[in-house]
Order: sequence, then structure tokens, then C-alpha cells
Amino acid sequence: MSYPNIRPFQYQYLKAPRDFQIIEHRPMCLEIGAGKGKHACLFAAANPDRQLIAIERTRDKFQAMQKLHQSLAVQNILPIHADAIPWVVHALYPQQIEQLLILYPNPEPHNPTQRWLNMPFFEYLLSRVKSGATITLASNIEDYIHEAEQQLKQVWHLPYQKETIAADSARTHFEVKYLQRGELCQQLIITKPEGYQTRFDQVLPCCGQDQ
Repeated sequence: MSYPNIRPFQYQYLKAPRDFQIIEHRPMCLEIGAGKGKHACLFAAANPDRQLIAIERTRDKFQAMQKLHQSLAVQNILPIHADAIPWVVHALYPQQIEQLLILYPNPEPHNPTQRWLNMPFFEYLLSRVKSGATITLASNIEDYIHEAEQQLKQVWHLPYQKETIAADSARTHFEVKYLQRGELCQQLIITKPEGYQTRFDQVLPCCGQDQ
């Protein structure tokens, strides 16, 4: 097996997020950077048979998501206030995620190495995604999407489809704003093929290992 030509992610050095709690070991969907929770609530309502983990690092946005979640009394969302990287390392098992969503992430204009598909962590994240599952990456920045395409072809060797997001789409507050301004919003629907391997496929979450 030829692994991605990228340095291995050093998961073993990450401490658990503050107030970390172990979650159930069963299939989940995951939204990273869930913001104020608009898409998370829409997704949960449309998929009542699926459990969605909605993780947000920024306190104000997380509190807004919590408030929306409680007001709608949506049962199949688990809001998490944490940085996604250490949380994933400590919480998730291999092939646990049946759908992954990263909608309008910070484009990191001054530090492109921190973009999701440029980070060694992305290989670890792929190990948590089930074979045959999809990863949705959306952005209003054309160069961001183009760079992600190149990484998918040259580093990750993953199949994908590129889509233009409809002008009336309203999944997130950012999406509404960008589309109202007439910006081009696009998404990559990435599939993890059967048999795809990473260097972390046998690594249990840190909570499941001797510390």
C-alpha cells in the first residue's frame, strides 16, 4: 500500500479537550465547524435516523448553536464545544463516521498549511470515515476549491465530484450571505473508496488506550 506523501500525523501528543467526555461507539455523522448550528439542525431534521455530532471551536457560535438546538428540541444532534483535531483523536474509532461535512471552513489565507486537505491530520480523519462514505467540503473561494482538488488528485488519491451550489441554498448563515452577494459557492463531494487504507486504520481513540 502506498500511503500519502505527507508526514505522518503525530496524534499521540495531543491532549484531550477540556471537559472531554467519551461518546458512544456507534455510527455517527460529523460536521466540523458547525457554527451557529443552522445546517446541523436542518440535517438532523432531514435525517431523523442518523446521529450528528456538530463540533464548533468558537464559544459564541457554539452557544448560539446550543440555544438553537434546545429551542428546536432536536434529539439527534450532539453539540460539541472543542477544537476538532484533538476531539477526533480522543473520541472517534476507525470507520465510525458515515458522513462528514466541512462547510465554509476558515480559508486560512495567511497559513495555507492549516487548510484541511493540506494537513497531515486529514489522513487521520480519513481513517475515522467509513468506506463508501462521503465528505462534503464547501467554500465560496474558488482558489480554495481548486487547491483542494489538486490535493485530492496528487496526495490523497480520492474520487470526488465538484458541484455549484444553487443560488437559493441556505444551509448555513455564511452560505446565505455569500449567495446573496452573488458569489460563486462550490462543493466537493469526496468518496472514500472500499479498500482505501491509511496509516491509522488500527489506531483506537486515545480514550480507548492506556494513557
